Parts: sequence; structure tokens; C-alpha cells
Amino acid sequence: MAVIALREALNQAMCEEMERDPNVFLMGEEVGQYQGAYKVSQGMLQKFGEKRVIDTPITEAGFAGLGIGAAMVGLRPIVEMMTWNFAILAFDQLFNNAAKIRYMSGGQFKVPMVVRGPSGAAHALGSQHSQSLESMLAHVPGLIVIMPSTPADAKGLLKSAIRDDNPVMFMESEMMYGQKGEVPEEEYTIPIGVGEIKRKGEHVTIVAWSKMLHVALAAADELMKEGIEAEVVDPRTIRPLDEDLIINSVKKTNRCVIVEEAWPFASVGAEIASRVYSKAFDYLDAPIERLNGADTPMPYATILEKQSLPSAPKVIAAVKKVLYR
Repeated sequence: MAVIALREALNQAMCEEMERDPNVFLMGEEVGQYQGAYKVSQGMLQKFGEKRVIDTPITEAGFAGLGIGAAMVGLRPIVEMMTWNFAILAFDQLFNNAAKIRYMSGGQFKVPMVVRGPSGAAHALGSQHSQSLESMLAHVPGLIVIMPSTPADAKGLLKSAIRDDNPVMFMESEMMYGQKGEVPEEEYTIPIGVGEIKRKGEHVTIVAWSKMLHVALAAADELMKEGIEAEVVDPRTIRPLDEDLIINSVKKTNRCVIVEEAWPFASVGAEIASRVYSKAFDYLDAPIERLNGADTPMPYATILEKQSLPSAPKVIAAVKKVLYR
């Protein structure tokens, strides 16, 4: 398998799908001439031309609406948001139109579109550019929410998202575009709604996704030195959630730690904890530990930003709390 960066895996997915289906096109801020704010669309304008790789004005609500209309008449737009923080301006279009049109039309219209871009904190970008908003999107029936953690997952899931007949919110960690990993060279897709156990273990289940998966894996490596075998579960898709994978892991390990970058109140982790308590309460030997980003706007100072986010030492402390309380 080739070893490539996550941005290259996303680029491959889009190029392959645009070659396969002439109805697929890309639009967004700086996706063409500048080749993407994070260089995800590098080379695509030259390859597919300006009718299929379209630079938009700085009008998130406007080009989200354009994408919805294009999807309704049979095209398959990929709408790149420069960051999901800016996509807040388009939430009216996504929540009230993209998510509801198929239902409200009795299935007469589909909205086969992908909205993708970076999510979460990077380095010292401040409160308005460092938010993890997946729980807001996952709250809305009609939207699919995907958060890949590796280049291979990103490519396989993005190809599935482009082929899906529903609006897919595809959230990439801003810090992971340069992260490299093995990616199959042959054609493949990954089913939406299917998670993966990234590391097997017997003593505790750690559920984490996107950038936090790698924090969890780093913690698991350190815990292994003390003889503690952590099973690390990556949902990959937030909605629909692979509930069975998580529940079965907890039934095996009898303990659960949930790690997420987002704020704690009404978060995806809170939903996962609720489902574990509902479906696997009798298997738990300790209360679930949830590890979140700090319940505050993100500080600008790098030392405070670091303190605000989950880290491997914090995960290790949470694991030991459920093991030894």
C-alpha cells in the first residue's frame, strides 16, 4: 500500500469520483486557483477545468444553497468550507433545507451532496476558529456526519459519502492534513455507519475519533507498559453511529472512557455514554469517564490551548480512575 498524507487521500477520493461520475463537481473558497486553503484540491482545476472546480465568493450560506439546488436536480456537489467554523453561516441552509428536503418532498427530491472541510483546534487560532461542532450537526435528522481519523479511512469514507444520496457532513481535523498512513492502491470504499477497533484490548474501552483517536492510541501505548490493555474504538461515523461496536467492546472490557475535543455539554460523547448506560449498564464495573475539551471558548495562548484539550496523560489518568476507583 502507498503511504500518503491525509490531504492526498482526500484529493485521490475526489479525483477518482469525478473521473467515475461526470455529475460530481467541487466548489468552495480558494479550491481552484489557490488549490485549496489546505491544498486538498491541488491540481484539480488543471485536471477538471473551471466548470467542475469552482471558486466561490466568501458567501457560505450562498454556495451551500447553490450546492443544495444542484444536488436536487441531479448533480453531486462537493462543497468545501474553508473551516467548519465558517460553515456556521450556512447552518440555516444545511439544517432547514439539505436535511429536510427529501423528507418534506416525500422522496421526490434527493440531496446527494458532501460538505467537507477542517474542524477543531489547530494552533493558536483563537476562540472563533477552534471549535468542534459535530454534535450540532449530528443533532439534525437527515444529515450524515463523518469524522475520519486516518488517510485510508478518509479516502474510503469520502468516496462513500460522494456516492450517497443524502447530505453528508464530512469533518476533517485541521491538524491531520499532513499526517501520513497506508492507503490501498486499488479501488475501495468504507461503508458509512461502520466503526473500527483500532487497537484490541481487554481492560478498558477508549472511544475516540478524529484527532483524539491518536491521543487515545498514544495513551494506550503508555498504558501497555504498565500491563493495561486498552481497546481503542473509532466510530468513524458520528451519525449513524456504530452503537453495536461500542456496546460489544464495553461488554468485553467492563469499563469505558470517552475522549473528544468538543465541549462536554450535550456532546457526542454524552450521547455515547447514554447509550452505553442504556444497553450495557450491567456490564460496567465503574462509571464511564468522559474527557472533553474545556467548557470555555478556546484561549489564544498556546500554553492555555494545550491545557484546554485532552492529552495522553489526561487519558491515562481517566483510564486509571475507571480501573482503580
